This record gives sequence, C-alpha cells and structure tokens, in this order.
Amino acid sequence: MKIRNIFQTWLLQEDLNFLLTNRIPRITLTRFMGWWSQRRNPWIVMGSIAVWRWFSDLDLTESKQQKFTSLHECFTRELRPGLRPIDPRPDVISSPCDCILGACGDIHDGMVFQAKGFPYTINSLLSSPGLIQRWPHLLEGGTFVTMRLTSSMYHRFHAPCDAHMNHVTYISGDTWNVNPIALTRIKELFCKNERAILQMQTTTGVPFLIVPVAAVLVASMRFHAVDVLLNLRYKGPNDIPCNADYSKGQEMGWFEHGSTILMFVPRGYSLAEGLENGKRIQMGQALLKRL
Repeated sequence: MKIRNIFQTWLLQEDLNFLLTNRIPRITLTRFMGWWSQRRNPWIVMGSIAVWRWFSDLDLTESKQQKFTSLHECFTRELRPGLRPIDPRPDVISSPCDCILGACGDIHDGMVFQAKGFPYTINSLLSSPGLIQRWPHLLEGGTFVTMRLTSSMYHRFHAPCDAHMNHVTYISGDTWNVNPIALTRIKELFCKNERAILQMQTTTGVPFLIVPVAAVLVASMRFHAVDVLLNLRYKGPNDIPCNADYSKGQEMGWFEHGSTILMFVPRGYSLAEGLENGKRIQMGQALLKRL
C-alpha cells in the first residue's frame, strides 16, 4: 500500500502528469483503449481491472453486476437500484452525474471559465453557426457548471429535471486530458475536444444545454435517443434531430470511461447551497436552484 501511495503521489506531480496524459499520441491511444476495452478474454479483464484499482480509487461495491465479460462492461456499469435518490423539488435541477465540481459561475458577454484565468466563449464551444445564432443570447446572464467525472466514477448520466431533448450536435475533435492540471495549461481546451451539444428544454419551457466532453482514452459516448455510437470513427451527420422526453433522473446515456459534462442554464438559477469548486457530489443531488 505504501508503494502504491508513493507511486500515485509521484504521478500527481503536475509536469509529469501533464506529460504522461497529454504529450502522447492521444487519438491513437484512445482508439486502442476503445479496442482493448471490448476484449472478452477473462485474463485481460481481470488484469485490467486490477491495474485500474491500483492507479485509482475504483470501488465496485455499488455496481449492479460484479462479474464483467469486458473492461467496457465495467466502465459503463449500472448501479444497484436505490443508491442515487433524486432531489424531488420542482425548483431544483439535480446533478446529471457523479462528479467533482469544477469551474462554475455566471455567464457574462458569452464568456465562461474552464479554470481560474482560463476563459473560453460559448461561441467557440458551440462551433456551429446554427447554435451560435440561437443560444448565446438565451444564456447571457445565466449560470454555467463544470462537472468532472474521474476514471473510477459511475459513468452514466441522467436527466437533471423533467425535460425534452430535440437535437444533438456532434463535434469531432481532439482528446486532451480534462483534469485540473490540463485545464490550467491548455487554452480553450473544451473547445478543442470531441463533444456533443444536447439542446434541452424543461417542461415549463426553459431552454438549457448539456455538453458532454470527451477526453484522452474516453472519446466515445452513447445517448439512448440517438441510435449510433458517437466516437472518433463516426462519419455521419453532425446534426442529429431527436424527439426524447425524460423524467427527472431518467438515464440519458453514458461515457465509455470518464470525462466532463458542462451545463448551461439561462438567467434565473444559481448554484445550490453549499456547492463550490472541488466539491464531490452524486447524481440526483441538488445542483441548481431556481431563484
């Protein structure tokens, strides 16, 4: 255990961590990880999970299943029922995922932050004329929240309120690591990485955006409302109309590993009490509250 702790501390040194997770052939390794995670050899599965446990705080006691035929099954595992109670209050938007809160705050002049001193614009993130024409003015004066999923977390994401999704815009891109170290070194990182823009609306007509962002080893995401796997090999249309209604807490999809989810809501909401950068929360807990 002491050796493991020393090794983990060594890997957390900023320069080394950045080098090992970014100055590598990111896309090639991400594609390899996608292939490796689908291998159904029991020795590969057991060995990979053992290594994963050694490098992280992976805890499978909440998992619905305890035996996995592939590493992918472990990555995308479901939880046992009842472990994530959903905040029932109608004026609360709940967290769509287990996460560590990153940068969050108000949207001013179309600008938000990935980390202190590292701004990016909503226009750059959306990167689509149709989206840019509609969304920045709707979100001006609103609130943004950054939610980081670590590799060992539950990787499925859920509807944060009763809502309707009418469009998915897929944007291919790079696979930079999205950990705090990279976010303080790479400008507009979220605007460079692969991502999907989910256009949502509450049942009371309030528009909001959910933006899952992929990362190194994680460039693949699945949405129940879209019948294709969105990843670096996807060559289909970038704009995918859909017509999906969700009840609060209903599963929407999952990452193939861990990454980041961004949420943007218009004026009228603020962070729930007690939340701040670095806070760890679970899916279903209060995230935003209507003013």
